[in-house]
Amino acid sequence: MKEIRWVDNHIEIDPPKRTKKITGTRFATILGKNVWATPFQMWCAITKTYEEPFEGTIYTEAGKTIEPKQAEYMRKAYGVKIVTPEDVYGKDYFSKTWGDFFPKNKHLGGMWDYLGLDEDGEIDTVFEMKTTKRVEDWKDDVPEYYSLQASLYGYLMGVDDIVMVASFLEDSDYEHPEKFKPTVNNTITVEFKISEKYPNFAEMVAEAEAWWKNHVDTGISPDFDEKADADFLKALRTNSLSPDTDIDNLIAEGESLKSEIDEVTKSIADKEKRLKKINDIIKKHATEQFRDGDKKVEIKGDKFTWTLAKTESQKTVYDDDLLKSDGVFDKYAKVEPSVSYRLTVK
Repeated sequence: MKEIRWVDNHIEIDPPKRTKKITGTRFATILGKNVWATPFQMWCAITKTYEEPFEGTIYTEAGKTIEPKQAEYMRKAYGVKIVTPEDVYGKDYFSKTWGDFFPKNKHLGGMWDYLGLDEDGEIDTVFEMKTTKRVEDWKDDVPEYYSLQASLYGYLMGVDDIVMVASFLEDSDYEHPEKFKPTVNNTITVEFKISEKYPNFAEMVAEAEAWWKNHVDTGISPDFDEKADADFLKALRTNSLSPDTDIDNLIAEGESLKSEIDEVTKSIADKEKRLKKINDIIKKHATEQFRDGDKKVEIKGDKFTWTLAKTESQKTVYDDDLLKSDGVFDKYAKVEPSVSYRLTVK
């Protein structure tokens, strides 16, 4: 992880040499139009300071499975000519393009879903496919973080027409997306022109470029929000422990933890000493309970059982006085019983 300097309500790093680009999703977020993410989180991802690990979910898997069905639905139901990423870049388009269809643009990029062709075979439309169970989000219009995403790709393509295709899924569709079939009852299309919906779109792009200059080029993050960015801040604070970062807080936390550990350790040591004394007393008591032939004695409590096991063996001992008087060592060897006890608590 990069070395992080905490300053008031933002963080600073050395200006990054390698970055990620502003994709359609990040574009909307940077402009403050995404209710699910913040500009601070996008800065962390773009500068490679921190990014939450991606884990495929039933929602992402459903989207991947259903998206081609939506494209086929548009072909058959609306008679549109659709171009897929495979048509342009080949089957391994993601690895070939590194997930960016706009390599000539320094800061802006990403991947469009599908393109539409006019009667002359020229690209005139960007199609953006979505799957969701949140019908309410689409009640009045396309959620803005989606329309801005598609609009960025249209802008970079030099295309004005956008078609949003949204399929509304039930819980069972997420369990078996391969069975889903787009129809007029579960799928809608929303068309708009960037020039009409966002007549100031070029200014939005300029705003994103200015954001890059102010925050990415400098290594100075936008302000974070302790609540909205809580997960990111927790990860950053956990992994950025260095003498130069937030040292006062680290010392205070370290002292608190050490005090707690010392107190617990002392308490355990005293209790272990007391337990040993108790075990010795119980062992003595159990030893006195042995009868001829007993191999073990058990003393049961409510939770634990003390078991004293008896092991008998024979060992050879020598009478020193006789050995000395006779001068023969082995002749006077004799066998005496040996008894040992082992106490266990379970």
